[in-house]
Amino acid sequence: MGIKQATSKKVITREEWEKKLNDVKIRKEDMNKLVMNFLVTEGYVEAAEKFRMESGTEHIDLATITDRMAVKKAVQSGNVEDAIEKVNDLNPEILDTNPQLFFHLQQQRLIELIRNGKVEEALEFAQEELAPRGEENQSFLEELERTVALLAFEDVSNCPVGELLDISQRLKTASEVNAAILTSQSHEKDPKLPSLLKMLLWAQNQLDEKAAYPRITDIPTATLEDPAV
Repeated sequence: MGIKQATSKKVITREEWEKKLNDVKIRKEDMNKLVMNFLVTEGYVEAAEKFRMESGTEHIDLATITDRMAVKKAVQSGNVEDAIEKVNDLNPEILDTNPQLFFHLQQQRLIELIRNGKVEEALEFAQEELAPRGEENQSFLEELERTVALLAFEDVSNCPVGELLDISQRLKTASEVNAAILTSQSHEKDPKLPSLLKMLLWAQNQLDEKAAYPRITDIPTATLEDPAV
């Protein structure tokens, strides 16, 4: 009969842990930049302006956020032609230098035509606008074939590619456009804050194996929970 090996973890009290946290100095300016980065990247115009005034964080061009959000909203609403026009008004090079993004926008236009029951128009659009791009790129061709397959089903709930008609597909395309515009404006395409939170969770999971310590279990409030001993 085997004897179970007891593994003892180092226990760090709340007092010790809080002392360690207090020893880490983070400048308020850096925290403010982190918050502003999130608001700008995610497109919260009013909140960004209010936060800029309250915190004194460096000036930001709110017009660029408003324009970018107008593009994102157009895609999310299914107005893809309007979105393409707005992107070209912002910077024609975005679509000229990103064939994958342009294809995905055209694919979304095709999806919207199918959604609205415009079968003949959808087939014509697929043949004239998307098929030539599919000839040049195998992955584009496969995506085009998946999209056109929607036309073969009267009841899309039975269609194996029915998820293309979900709102999540619009959101995916909108996020791709948003990232491309941010990149063209020399801005990070993803906010830093969610990445830092993922790093926090990863670090806690690593530490869990070695010690009992006051961990953050409620991320929104950042409340420390006493170590289980």
